[in-house]
Amino acid sequence: MSESNQEYIVITGARENNLKNVSLRIPKRKITIFTGVSGSGKSSIVFDTIAAESTRLLNENFSMFVRNFLPKVPQPDTDAIQNLSMAVIVDQKRLGGGSHSTMGTITDISPILRVLFSRVGQPYVGQANMFSFNDPQGMCPECNGIGRKLGVDMSKAIDKSKSLSEGAIMLPDYSVNSWDWNLLVQGGPYDPDKKLSDYSEEELEQLLYAKARKVQMDFAGKATNITVEGVIEKFTNKYIKQDVKLKSERTQKAVAPYITEGPCTSCRGTRLSQATLSCKINGMNIAEMSAMEVGHLIRVIREIDDPKAGPIVKSLTERLQHLVDIGLDYLTLDRETDTLSGGESQRVKMVKHLSGSLVDVTYIFDEPSVGLHPRDVHRLNDLLVKLRDKGNTVIVVEHDPDVIKVADHIVDVGPHAGNRGGNIVFEGSFEGLLESGSLTGNFMKRPLQLNENVRQPSGKLGIRHASLHNLQDVSVDIPAGVLTVVTGVAGSGKSTLINDIFLSEHSDAIVIDQSAVGVSTRSNPATYTGIMDDVRKAFASANKVNQGLFSFNSKGACENCQGLGVVYTDLAFLESVKLPCEVCGGKRFKEEVLDYKLNGKSIADVLALTVEQALEFFELKEVVRKLQALSDVGLNYITLGQPLSTLSGGECQRIKLASELHKKGSIYVMDEPTTGLHMSDIGHLLEIMHRLVDAGNTVIVIEHNLEVISQADWIIDMGPDGGSKGGQVVFEGTPTQIIHAEQSITGRYMK
Repeated sequence: MSESNQEYIVITGARENNLKNVSLRIPKRKITIFTGVSGSGKSSIVFDTIAAESTRLLNENFSMFVRNFLPKVPQPDTDAIQNLSMAVIVDQKRLGGGSHSTMGTITDISPILRVLFSRVGQPYVGQANMFSFNDPQGMCPECNGIGRKLGVDMSKAIDKSKSLSEGAIMLPDYSVNSWDWNLLVQGGPYDPDKKLSDYSEEELEQLLYAKARKVQMDFAGKATNITVEGVIEKFTNKYIKQDVKLKSERTQKAVAPYITEGPCTSCRGTRLSQATLSCKINGMNIAEMSAMEVGHLIRVIREIDDPKAGPIVKSLTERLQHLVDIGLDYLTLDRETDTLSGGESQRVKMVKHLSGSLVDVTYIFDEPSVGLHPRDVHRLNDLLVKLRDKGNTVIVVEHDPDVIKVADHIVDVGPHAGNRGGNIVFEGSFEGLLESGSLTGNFMKRPLQLNENVRQPSGKLGIRHASLHNLQDVSVDIPAGVLTVVTGVAGSGKSTLINDIFLSEHSDAIVIDQSAVGVSTRSNPATYTGIMDDVRKAFASANKVNQGLFSFNSKGACENCQGLGVVYTDLAFLESVKLPCEVCGGKRFKEEVLDYKLNGKSIADVLALTVEQALEFFELKEVVRKLQALSDVGLNYITLGQPLSTLSGGECQRIKLASELHKKGSIYVMDEPTTGLHMSDIGHLLEIMHRLVDAGNTVIVIEHNLEVISQADWIIDMGPDGGSKGGQVVFEGTPTQIIHAEQSITGRYMK
């Protein structure tokens, strides 16, 4: 394409958040990557300006009625945006969806598989809906398609080494000589002194599962008909089939220990009816295929040679191949979507778009390298190139140097974060970036340094014979009192090993992950870290008034907006309008509260300070300590009053880290803490980790970032690959040793 025909998305005067009147030209049908420190304004340009305006314009094409159901997108604060096309936003929000949403349903692969079985499967059992566990026709009638069912925990209910007289039945209601126990012994052909382990199969079946029947018994010389049923049968009917929640609390407590949730006995957890499960292709039913790893399933599908199935097989292999290409070959179609990590969710969404045939779309990616091992980054790059070559504009917000290399055009935002950012510091090619002298350019050139003098552990925390998910009988020691990094390709089992196995044994560990902190607009860094309490006290004592006045959730709230700072006006079927409250001007407090000052500033002034400014303003020891922690984790640029709901995943993780920094003698577990961090901030993060270890803590980090791995005292590398090809420890040792470990993929990339 000659330079003269190159089209651009043109942005003039963008001022969202911290942007300083930014004007930009982004080439269309190319890959443009936005870089810069966290908080520099990359997301404000890409998400709050381009994506927001594109979505808003798209929504304007719908009728008022439809628009009512769409999320409201305000017009971004900019002078003009030209040449936008429809935007597809692929972010890292986790895929929810509960137990009925699986990887197969979200990628639209399962519906095609159902059609395949309805056409080719033998014996024929019906149309495609027969193969769905969400359809009354196909679901297992016992568990209604959930695959799990409440049942009696037999290990707690029955002790086979005893006889009835010795109390073999441990369920409530059956203590020896109780009413139910007497009924059982008198009404059945059981020898009360014979151990249950000596019963024949039939006798046990009768004792435990016999259906209700009438038996004549002798009561005080009168023959009476009494209903008798098996012990487990009776317990199930009384406490499981009827909702236990309707029973008294005492009863609930008494029976709860004996009830367990397990795979449904009828469908064995496949959620499908027996008829559906009887239909097979090449000896396999749909549940068996859905439980296969995608990498294996694709080979099975290719072997189907029925001419009727041609087009379906082609469509299935194409979609499955996309999953393999992007490195998700270790997932299964029946995997529930809410168990996928943020990075996995994002890659699943990509696959959905890859199979689409729209062109001239703007694809917007939010750090797509998150959760990817360096080995798999080239797969991601191939994908971005594929999307571009179809004729699409690809815009990526990214920190990973290996992804940045694939850009046709780079925009570096900075120079720093918050109010010291919001400018464009470089636009151009990758080579140009390296010579630009910007923070990003300089850090891209730095060589990796290996940690040569590692700390000696003070003890060890053992994991023995772990075999959850894909772990293959893993036994490993995590050294105490040092910095351990657990790494390995996606799906290798690191999260299972640490988040599931290790944490279940060390429940007192401090976990710092990326889940959101306080989603309400009323919580902010000051309230979350506890600074606000001290600030309110200081204001109250300086002005001799009640400290409730200095809370916008309490007495001090502006009465017009209830302390929200904004007022929502409902305009019937038009979008509701959110305007700053005209009484308090968005400050959230009553007028008279703002008259009270502390060192010349009102409470609203204090909440508008950035962490950096607040450090200069406050002298209270406790407040300074908490502010220093926020500063140390690289959050210098956020204001004390910024709603937490506006923070990114990486920022949420760092604010949690800041509020946990002062504990000693603890175990800290961090899950990919470099998410959303610029290369220049990783140094700060490492300093904090080292400081935690020096204070006597054990720090365990799950991470792919080579710089973090290179600075560890001890590395545990999981692998060799993902899914069934993973789940083993391939290397344990120090950074200087891993680069010589032949079997470690991570070692190869460190070299």
